[in-house]
Amino acid sequence: MVQMIKVWDAPTRFFHWTLVALFAGMWFSGEQGGDWLRYHVLCGEAVAALLLFRLIWGVVGSETARFGQFVKGPAAIRRYLKGEDKGAQLGHNPLGGLMVVALLLVLLLQVTSGLFASDVDSYTFDGPLAKLIASGLSESITSFHKLLFNFILLLVAMHVAAIVAYRVLKKQNLLKPMLTGYQQVAGDVSPLRFRSGLAAMAVLLLACGGVFLLTRL
Repeated sequence: MVQMIKVWDAPTRFFHWTLVALFAGMWFSGEQGGDWLRYHVLCGEAVAALLLFRLIWGVVGSETARFGQFVKGPAAIRRYLKGEDKGAQLGHNPLGGLMVVALLLVLLLQVTSGLFASDVDSYTFDGPLAKLIASGLSESITSFHKLLFNFILLLVAMHVAAIVAYRVLKKQNLLKPMLTGYQQVAGDVSPLRFRSGLAAMAVLLLACGGVFLLTRL
């Protein structure tokens, strides 16, 4: 029996697609430079709030959003690669979970470095925390910030390639569930547990407040 089951809650999907939009905005504004850096900094602060939200939601959020549900060790990844896990994969599979962790970590490193980076051309739109460190150190962090972005683009390309590969080779549409929240599953599966939208809103407000206070030091 094939059934549609809810696997992704609205907060997780909101995080995913808002992050995509903000990442595109940061890329564009960073490439333009000049006055566009004002928006680059604002997008970076918004991404920082989103990432903080996702870290908290990964602990207290809905079942498929929790790190404990999809972050697996080497043994589980090997079993998945060998095709030994025959049950339905709800949410991220072990490889997908590994990619999620990698993207979150490098994005956290990227936005953290951006907080201390300098506008080396005009020094008009420095990162909000650049004033707390020496200018030479800030410029070094800026160089790292730019270099790390290329690595992030590589990870994003790998992520997109994996989605395409699953669609072509395994006939699995990984994009649709992240749009609709529902996944087609064969066989009987237990309903997943989801947290309320109010809980997600509280976590998001906490994350936004924390980043706002941090960037106004």
